[in-house]
Parts: sequence; structure tokens; C-alpha cells
Amino acid sequence: MTSQTPPSPSFLPSAPSWSRRGFLASTAAAGAALAVGLPQQAVAAGAGGAAAADDEFAALRAKWRTLYLGEGFSPTAEPFKSKLATLGAQAKSWHDAMAPTDGSLWPDAVFGDPDPDTDTESYGYSEKIQTSYERVRAMAEAFCQPGTGLTGDASLKTAVLTAVDHLGTQVYNKSQAQYGNWYNFQIGAPQRLLDIAILMYEHLSAEQLTAAVEAIDHFVPDSLVAKYTGTSTGANRIDLCRVLALRGILDGTAAKVALARDAVSPVFPYVTSGDGLYADGSLIQHTYVPYTGSYGAVLIDGLSKLFALLGDSTWAITDSGRQIFLDSVEDAYAPFLHDGLMMDNVSGRAISRGLVATDPLKIQQDDHARGHGVIASIVLLGLGASAEENARWRALAKGWFTRDHYSDVTTGRTLGVAALSRVTSLLDDSTVKPAAEPTGHHVFPSMARATHRTKRFTASVSMSSKAITFYENGNGENVRGWHTGSGMLSWWAADDSDGGGQYSDGYWPTADPYRLPGTTVSRKQLTDAEGGTWGAARPDTAWVGGATDGTYAALAQDVRGLSSTLRAKKSWFFLDDAVVCLGAGITSTDGAAVESVFDSRNLGAAGTARLTVDGRPQPTSHPWNAAHPHARWAHVAGHGGYVFPGGTSLTTLREERTGTWRSINGGGSTDPVTRRYVTLLADHGTDPSDATYAYILMPGASELRTAARALDRGWLDVDVNSGARQGVRVPSLGFTGVTFWEPGSVGRVTVDAPLIVQIREKRDGTATVSVSDPNRAVKAATLTWRRPVRSVTSKPGTVTGAEPGRELKLTFGDLSATGGLTQKVTVRLG
Repeated sequence: MTSQTPPSPSFLPSAPSWSRRGFLASTAAAGAALAVGLPQQAVAAGAGGAAAADDEFAALRAKWRTLYLGEGFSPTAEPFKSKLATLGAQAKSWHDAMAPTDGSLWPDAVFGDPDPDTDTESYGYSEKIQTSYERVRAMAEAFCQPGTGLTGDASLKTAVLTAVDHLGTQVYNKSQAQYGNWYNFQIGAPQRLLDIAILMYEHLSAEQLTAAVEAIDHFVPDSLVAKYTGTSTGANRIDLCRVLALRGILDGTAAKVALARDAVSPVFPYVTSGDGLYADGSLIQHTYVPYTGSYGAVLIDGLSKLFALLGDSTWAITDSGRQIFLDSVEDAYAPFLHDGLMMDNVSGRAISRGLVATDPLKIQQDDHARGHGVIASIVLLGLGASAEENARWRALAKGWFTRDHYSDVTTGRTLGVAALSRVTSLLDDSTVKPAAEPTGHHVFPSMARATHRTKRFTASVSMSSKAITFYENGNGENVRGWHTGSGMLSWWAADDSDGGGQYSDGYWPTADPYRLPGTTVSRKQLTDAEGGTWGAARPDTAWVGGATDGTYAALAQDVRGLSSTLRAKKSWFFLDDAVVCLGAGITSTDGAAVESVFDSRNLGAAGTARLTVDGRPQPTSHPWNAAHPHARWAHVAGHGGYVFPGGTSLTTLREERTGTWRSINGGGSTDPVTRRYVTLLADHGTDPSDATYAYILMPGASELRTAARALDRGWLDVDVNSGARQGVRVPSLGFTGVTFWEPGSVGRVTVDAPLIVQIREKRDGTATVSVSDPNRAVKAATLTWRRPVRSVTSKPGTVTGAEPGRELKLTFGDLSATGGLTQKVTVRLG
């Protein structure tokens, strides 16, 4: 795609009457401007030149004010009326509780560190700096927004200015040494201070502006963006650029704004390691963590605002690389958005935040809240994209929002006023038709994730490898996410009984962390934060990934247990209405039980969904469990069905589980949360050797359709399920999928190297052969398919020879260099 020059956003107003244009409208005012750092050349140009120069900075301040406050909404109409009233009430409570003293602005937010360093205790103190500025920003917004009950309130204005002075004098100034978490000083505090300064610009003195910019220059020097490395990459880099841009706009320092614009550019190019956006759509932060839904959310939020802020100005972001990021909307973000939610398996430690103890409104942060934020950013980003992209994204966004039956965005629960004003405008626009959920399969080898969409269901599998962590914890967050990368299979049926709230409704504090759906794990007890922080815990294996033709897929993971001797080979085959799941080579010597969890469904606070096994209803009481030695199928009403080819030893249980967000996140609420679960699993026993499992997951299937699939012995052939090879065929779909852990033959397919192979024969007389090297170690490979083939109609660059005839033989070159991506060949059948 070609680079697009961003149009002038139509929603941005001219500079309002509150602008301090008179501040630079005379020589005297120009002299005063020197006190707040206006560039010498602007002053030297004389009063007229200074005023002209300030016109653009005033316009940019007005833009940011509008981006922050929103526009075009009625403060007397819902949901804005309630949101604004709530904002006013919250601001009043902060105003009333404010008690400036040494080391704090509020008694419950002490930032004065008696022993400042970078230990855990100091992290807590530095966080309170950010917390204090956050409260002051809310007070400033309540002062500026209409309908808060405090709009223009003189007492509130005085409190805001007092708070700014106190924080500046006490801790955020040019003489203070940084302590605790760098983020609080370089991003958290300055972003909030700058928002306050722009919102309250006409009420701040030159001395207050000077103090603010000097403090920011002290903690956020230009050198922080001199190199693209360390904590100055990805989402963090964009956060720093936002600070630099607004700092320059605040006092008219053109060089700062130019630096911010230029420092954005290193974010755009695809990366091949470490943090950033990959060509396959993966998005990594903290080196080892898939982060599309959290740091990726910060990235798209920051870029969408910078594009809008600087667009049509002297400092518009015109780097041709910006198109790479615009393409990421559909290549990187959209695959993980489903009916308004952002999948948890790309949100890192953010999944543990839920209810924060200090949130007086008790608003849960969940997959829908994260999804709404990302979608709102896509809507804003569209204003800086091409007309065609903007139209597509608006249709996608409207579709995502209108299909979200768990969390209605128009209630205002998940978005701030500004974002909500843009979203409601979109929803009210009758010319935009909601787009259907895109179908297809996407493999993201660089972050060990995959997503699958059909008209019946959406699913995603999360894996881990040498390059991708089992799970991320840090700052006391997500301390029991141990097994989220051990093959967790998340799914949502088209007509879910819970409206898409399976992993939203109190899931993470109540789910059994040893029994996440789709995983094979040892029951060996782990400690909180087992394996280390910030993605340090990673398995010693590279094999993870899959092959796809864009519709179906064959995936595999070489599972290694976290702090465990567990080993397992897991394969998934994604189809129209089902996922075929195989496990083999399941071995452990931990002295603990090993389980493969077919599923564990959240039934809500009082759910009694009917469970049947081979057509026989099971008890709805809890706690309850039972063993079914020769089960052939099972069904959970309102959720889906499970078929066990050849029968299996099935364990089922019901339980009511109670937990708190504090148990998985140090900052979480201590309020108890209780949810009911029904779980289906294979108990492999203590220290199993070479155990196996096989099941067909049918999301959203009725009991009748599940039973019919179990009776249809010809629908699925499991050709092999061993630690060397795992392969299936579904004749009615023309599907063959094989994981060759070792070279060899399965059915008609032979390979001479470890590969994943998927073949799909179509009714038009063609077939697509898809191959990948998840281990990224195959220098050359030959695939033979004993099937009459007339011709090869397409081939990738890695195929060096094709020999059609009685059988197909494909010779691939260096697959290790493809980054685990699928190589596809289309052939015409004989």
C-alpha cells in the first residue's frame, strides 16, 4: 500500500477564547514568553512574528484540548449526563480530601520516599506521584467539561493550581532525583501534568509554565529518544514522543515538537526480534510478551492522537513508514478483536487488573474494556488514513460495537467522554453499515499465537517457546498466569449464552490456574510469580507455530512445563465448525498428577448449565465430580459439544470457586468474587509416560449435532497420534493435517524434515499444500504427496522444484529463513 498524507481532521476546532494569545501579542508579552522558553528566533521576529508563530501553537493546544475533552455531544443526554456528573462528584471528593503536606497531596497517596532507590518499596512511592497527578487531571477536566456541576468553579480552579504547585515543589521539579519506577517520572507523571497544563493554560502563570517545562526537560531529556533501545521502544517510545510534543506545544518550542515527530519514525519499520511490530502481524513488548491488547493499545492510542494532533501542521507525521502501522489495523489488531473484546492472550499481565482496589467507581478492566479502547483508537486513527481505509475501519468498528452483547459501549462504562463522543457519533451515522466479523485463520509465529474465525465460532490458541514467555508477571501483577502459554484455547460461539463474557465475568480471579481450557499441565504446585518477572520464564524449545491456507490450519506446540519435567506434543486442526485436538508423548516425573483440560467453562455466578455425557444428564449440584471410563461425547448447554474419537476416559466436575483480584494482582480489590465452573478433562495420573488424548471441540454446537458427529465414524480419521507424528483427515472437507515432529510418512504424505503440513483439496479440482517450519531449523525439505497431480499452478519462491505426475514432489529451500511463516503451493489435481 502507498503512503497517505493525513487529511486535516474535520473535528478539530479553531482556537477558543480561552487561548492566551495576548500572552505573545506584544513585545512585552514576547519578553515574558522567554520566561517560559519560547524559542529566541520567535521573539526576535518581533511582536507580529511572535503572534503568528503562536497562532499555530495555540491551534495545537486547542486540538489537544478537543482530543482530550471531546466535542459534539450533549452534556444533558445520556450517557454523557451521567458520566459528567460522576466526574464532577469524583473531582469534588478529591478536592475535599486534598491535604497538602510534606511528601503527599492526599493522605492515601504518599509519594515522599524515606529511602529513595529502585526497590519494590520505592516503586510504590513513585506510583503515588502518578496517582496524584491523575487525580489533579480529573479535577481539571471537571473544571473544563460542561455538566459536571463544577464547570468553571473558582474553588476547584484554586485547588488545581495549588496541587500543581505542591507537586512541583515537593517532587516533580528540575532538582529532584528520580526514584522507584522510571515510567512514573518519564511517562506517567509528565503526560498527566501536560494535560493539566493545556486544560488550565489560561489560568497558569508564566512561572508555573516555566516550572512545568523545566521539570519535564529534567526527567524527559532529548537523549531518551536518541536511540531506539531499552525502554524507548514500541509503545513506550510513542508515550515519550507524546510528552515531547506536548511539552513543545505548551511553550512554543518548535524543536521539541520536531524531535517528537522524528522520534516516532523508528516505531514504524517491521522488526525481526525484540519489541515492535513484525511482518506477520505480531506485536511484542518487553522482548518476550505478546502485547497487542495492552502495550499495543497504548501504541495505537498514542499514534492515533499524534497523527490527529500534528496532522495538517508544520510537524505533520509524513514518514512513509506510517503506512506500515496503518496496515496493522487489519493485520495485527483486527484478528484479536471479537465482537467488541480484545483477546486476553495478547494482553500480558493486564488480564489480572480487573477491579483495582483504589477505583471508587469499581469499574472492571476486562477484555471488553480493552477492546473498546482499541476500537475507539482505530476510529480516531482513521482520520489520518486514506478515505478507503477510514471507511473500512468505521464499518468494522460499528460491527464490533453493535455485536457486543456483553458490554454495551453506549452505557459509557468503558470509555472516557472524548472517545465516547467519537464512538457515539459513528454509531449514530446511518451511512456507515456495520461490517460482519471477518472469517479466516491467522498464524502469528513471532508471538506464538493464532486466531480462527468461521461463521459458527471464533477461537485463539496461545503457546510459548524460547522466544515467547509462558506468561508475564511484574509489579505484583498476574502472579498466577503460569499456564496461559501452555496451549490455552479460548473460544466464543456465534450465539454464546453469556454474550461474549466467558473470560470477562470474574474469570481470572476465580478460574483454576491449573485447569485453563486446552492446556496440558502438571498439578505440581507453583509459587506466585514462579519463574521470574517480565517474561523471564520461557520453555527450552523453539517448536511452536502452524501452517494455514487462510481458512483452515494445522498448529502444534512442543509443550514444556513451567518449573516442571512435563513434556507433551500438542496439535490443533482448525476447521469449519470444529477444532480437532490431539495430544501425545505426555510424560512427567514431578510426582504430581498431569491433566489435559478439554475445557473449563465459566457458568457465571449462579449458572446451572446442563451437562450431558453420552446423552445422559449429569447432576447440577456442586461440588460434584464423576469419572466416565468410555465416554464418546459430552455437551454443555449454551456452550458447545465435545466428541472423543474411539472413546476416552473422561473426568467431569462442577465447582463454585471464590477468589479476589488481590490474589492475582497486588493492586486488586479484596472483594470476594464467586463463579461456577463445569470442567471436562483427561486425568493422565501421576508421572504419566507417553500418554495421549484426542477430542473434537464443537463451539456452539447443539446436543443433537454433537451426538450426530459422534455417530459419524467417517467424518474424522486420526491417522496417527504419537510423539513422532500427529495427523488427521476430514474427507468431507478435503482436509489433511499432519505435524511431523520427526521425518516420515502419514497416509499419502511423506517429508524428509520436521514440518507442519496442511493439504486442502477443493471441489474446483485444485488443492493447496501449506507447509511451515515452526522450529526454524530446516535448511531444505522435500514433501511427497502420493496423489495424481496434473500441474503446479502457483508456488512460492522457496520451492525450487515441482514434479507433477502420479505424485506431487515439492522441494523447498531454506525454510529456516521464513520466520515460521506458511509456504503455500497450489496444484491442479489429476
